[in-house]
Amino acid sequence: MTAVRKPLLDRRDFLRAAGAGFMAAMTPRAWAKTLDADAVFATAFVKRDGSYGAAVLSEAGDVLHAIDLPDRGHDVTFDPVSKRSVVFARQPGTFAVVFDHTGRDKPLTIASVAGRHFFGHGVFSPDGALLYATENDFDNAAGVVGVYDARSGFKRIGEFPTYGMGPHELLLLGDGRTIAVANGGIETHPDYGRAELNIATMKPSYVLVDRITGDLIEKHELPSALHQLSIRHMDCDQAGTVWFGCQYRGPAADRPLLIGRAARGKDLQLLDMPRDVLAGFRNYIGSVAANPAAGTVAVTSPEGNSLAVIDAASGDVVATTALVEVCGLAPDGTGFIASTGAGEIVEDNGARRSEPDYVWDNHMLRIAEPA
Repeated sequence: MTAVRKPLLDRRDFLRAAGAGFMAAMTPRAWAKTLDADAVFATAFVKRDGSYGAAVLSEAGDVLHAIDLPDRGHDVTFDPVSKRSVVFARQPGTFAVVFDHTGRDKPLTIASVAGRHFFGHGVFSPDGALLYATENDFDNAAGVVGVYDARSGFKRIGEFPTYGMGPHELLLLGDGRTIAVANGGIETHPDYGRAELNIATMKPSYVLVDRITGDLIEKHELPSALHQLSIRHMDCDQAGTVWFGCQYRGPAADRPLLIGRAARGKDLQLLDMPRDVLAGFRNYIGSVAANPAAGTVAVTSPEGNSLAVIDAASGDVVATTALVEVCGLAPDGTGFIASTGAGEIVEDNGARRSEPDYVWDNHMLRIAEPA
């Protein structure tokens, strides 16, 4: 099982496509940093004045371009065909915003339809024609994937079930047709805000769904003793294995395993790891990112102020780093770049840049690198 990694937009193509409008909106310092950058990243943020937005960042952490959001954002997905991104509202969110990085087109807001809200994540089809988003059919306590026509103003044209409750992140796998969904198993309803309504009976699952027919291909549940281990975030390594991170809703004194692997046709495998590393996560994994070039997977815990890097082949933890409120994570060279709720961008070489006006949100997406 091989995941479709969103092709990385060549930085020189990015700059050529950006044109005068984009350059004019940038300060000379930011423009110079763009020319020197090894990659371009996107993330949601909260400013210290209480406003919300999404930003395009250089590898050094300079804000190259930003858009306003009506409320807090969560994750960003990128379409290399149209070179547009979509940032999704934090759950329970009623909007997603489409934007380009050139500044030539105004952002477009997608409103959730009646009876649904977004769960913070989405992915494009390989040809960029369709956008898929995890959503909540909240009156029926059922997860769905909403389907949007990206070539017709992102009109919602359908949905299919996730065969579980509380879907969060989804991935498009390498056949271009199979979507992997992490069903967190938690019931929520907008009438109750972010309250979790079924902790005693929650049932998380990992599913594979045919994005064309909506048919269930595989469904895997954790052992009943781990029914409060909510599967949330995922990424795919160089061998096609899907790695997932969990958030535990059981007793705080418990220390269940939090990182797992999924291979097509096989049971889910939870990864054993040193007890001090596991305890440092405080039962919460906030982001998962693979670096296929390096053969590693990284996970973050903003609750535990911890980042860990795992060798994908052996499953061994090869590095840990303490970072206050670390969560956003993306591959960078042979390592990873991370963002924090303290306003820091931390490069793999340890270099840090602080933006005192910004609180970086949960996720970071790599959208460009030089040829």
